[in-house]
Amino acid sequence: MKLKLQYLLLGCICFASTSTLFAQQNYQTTTQLTSNLKSLVSKHKSNAKLTSLTKTLGGKDIWLLTLSNGKPDNNPAMVVVGGVQGNYLLGTELAIKFAKNVLTNNKSVLDNTTFYIFPNMSPDATEQYFSKLKYERQGNAKKTDDDRDGQINEDAFEDLNKDGLITLMRIEDPTGDYMMLKEDNRIMVKADTNKGEKGTYKVFTEGIDNDKDGAFNEDGEGGVHFNKNFTYNPPYFKPGAGEHAVSELENRAMLDFLYEKWNVYSIFSFGPANNLSEPLKYSASNAKKRVVTSVLENDAKLNKQLSEKYNELIPNKNAPASITNGGGFFEWSYFHFGRLALSTPAWWAPEFKGDSINKAPKNRDANFLKWAEQEGVTNAFVDWKEISHPDFPNNKVEVGGIAPFVQNNPPYKMVDSIAQKHNTFILDVVKMQPSLLFTNLKQEKLGSGLTRITVDLHNQGLLPTQTEMGAKSRWLRKINVALDLGNGQKIISGKQRQLITKIDEDGTSHFTWLINGKGKLVLKAGAPQTGTQEITINL
Repeated sequence: MKLKLQYLLLGCICFASTSTLFAQQNYQTTTQLTSNLKSLVSKHKSNAKLTSLTKTLGGKDIWLLTLSNGKPDNNPAMVVVGGVQGNYLLGTELAIKFAKNVLTNNKSVLDNTTFYIFPNMSPDATEQYFSKLKYERQGNAKKTDDDRDGQINEDAFEDLNKDGLITLMRIEDPTGDYMMLKEDNRIMVKADTNKGEKGTYKVFTEGIDNDKDGAFNEDGEGGVHFNKNFTYNPPYFKPGAGEHAVSELENRAMLDFLYEKWNVYSIFSFGPANNLSEPLKYSASNAKKRVVTSVLENDAKLNKQLSEKYNELIPNKNAPASITNGGGFFEWSYFHFGRLALSTPAWWAPEFKGDSINKAPKNRDANFLKWAEQEGVTNAFVDWKEISHPDFPNNKVEVGGIAPFVQNNPPYKMVDSIAQKHNTFILDVVKMQPSLLFTNLKQEKLGSGLTRITVDLHNQGLLPTQTEMGAKSRWLRKINVALDLGNGQKIISGKQRQLITKIDEDGTSHFTWLINGKGKLVLKAGAPQTGTQEITINL
């Protein structure tokens, strides 16, 4: 209940009438998404493949779009994920626009890189945007007993003011702990008793207490959240978490696929986690725990470097703090999958500068409403309207507030420019991917058929061959360095095959062998996430 209310208070914004919603109708329904993906693949058959990994309980496909040179497993790969959370429709649009940009404008990148793109991992939830009753749903179609009272979906939202949107209701009550925001009395905030403030309202999501347990809308069509159903710090027994980690078809299908893709070196997701506007901070004590809860030191430095690059394209002024509540996809990507994990909500309302009359508000919701008014985003707010409420017969009850969806999803006319910036950033990261090169090869004839071979294996990429967390977890494949000997050749010193855990960005490992014999031999080095390099040596 607290999480649901928090999202509605802090981020649930949309247009407040059906006519206004037409301005954002370019956000794609599941049917439109499927049609557009199939059309894109049909135009680029040699470089794109579309696969349905599974169907959700709501009967919707979980699509995987693979972009490659025709041999996806032979190159390092980046994963791009949209629909991490059901109220972030923008991420699905950006994932698809990235795929289209690669196939139409940057196809040469596929010579060295594979992309696994999951456009929408929460299709059951995102469809609520297009429903007659609109609210920010995050769960799939599974029926759940969120309040654990033995009944399922018995206390859902009710549209009390008949506007097709679920917002908030405020109840005048001297025992309440909410008050009107002084700089904008449309917004309700918790009173701070430490500052001498006194609450005079109770605030709930719009609806009726159907099961008479004192809570509102705590057991509606909740479902299980994709972004709460992973293995890192799962929020057991919390609404939306599921019976156990990876209990859901969509989560299981994705992990079954990714755990077999050793060539993945990075995961880029669009969602509430945000380590690009503000990088993760290293904590020595938390990094030394048995269950690590801090980004590791070298990975924190890399995160900072990439964050600086991101902020050059998308300034972090007014960027939202990272939201991670346990069981999240971003956390799994780094802590349990060990890959370079990058995540961003991609858009937020810019800071309203204000003027001599209208000062810039400090409150995030007030800032959004000022920005919306400035940009002509009409009806972003549902005016408070008094209603008669059966649960509060002796209190003044009003329904209204910021409407669902718009605070996380900008007017569609802005999506192209947002996509262009993120396309640029993702492709800049790809240019940094680990890449091996043999260099400084030397051969010394020592007599009696002996030759000393020395060579450097250089990572010419600006990313390490695996993260520090990946090395710690020992899950990623190590670099395999091997000599394929010719007839009559023998290794006198050095190993014919050896494994290197990692090579840092722009780093080098040095190798030497003493070989007896003549003719050709082949020196190979590689890992799935780096690609393979080989050279032929004539003794």
